[in-house]
Amino acid sequence: MNTKIYIVLIEDEKNICNFISTTLTAQGYKVSTAPNAKVGISLITSGCPDLILLDLGLPDMDGINVIREIRTWASIPIIVISARTQEKEKVLALDTGADDYITKPFGPSELMARIRTALRHSNSLHTDSLLTQRPYRAGDLVIDFEKRLVTLEGAPVHLTQIEFKIVSLLAQNSGKVITYDSIISKVWGPYADDNNRILRVNMANIRRKLEKNPAEPHYIFTEIGIGYRMAEEG
Repeated sequence: MNTKIYIVLIEDEKNICNFISTTLTAQGYKVSTAPNAKVGISLITSGCPDLILLDLGLPDMDGINVIREIRTWASIPIIVISARTQEKEKVLALDTGADDYITKPFGPSELMARIRTALRHSNSLHTDSLLTQRPYRAGDLVIDFEKRLVTLEGAPVHLTQIEFKIVSLLAQNSGKVITYDSIISKVWGPYADDNNRILRVNMANIRRKLEKNPAEPHYIFTEIGIGYRMAEEG
């Protein structure tokens, strides 16, 4: 018997809640909805969902604080769905522990794509650690993490140690936005200067080596003011 993937949706706007719930149910997901943080956290603790969809503007608690609370005891994927469009809000949510961020309004196809990506990463990170080490493949680009080898159209690409660290981090999280601060912390360490210049310089070098036209990238995309997103595999 196939167990349905279980999603908890925390959203106080009835119309949006009904739209998302109907969309997910039609796609075969099991859905529980909550109009506020208190009910949502109760559903999460009692039901252990596979994924959480979270609005930031809740009546009883700011969504950022909900993310903080959940992250003290669970690594369940969290996708923020919010009307807040400011870059600093997106960065804060992602750095606090959200896996992705969708700005309202959005269509069902975008929502489903983001959910599939989040679930795929969750499965690869928690069910079989070997999956995170299999080579990343997108178009003509292959990254073999164990051999520390990058090839483009079958030819090896020489990356510095720092460049390889950046590319590996993005590739292992392909399809997800990784914030500037998160990359800097993971590559240079938690006490690194949070000035983005060193990251931008390295990214410019990486793009020169991987992209035919760095101004129109195929593999590493910039989310302006937020971070970088690596192309999904395929």
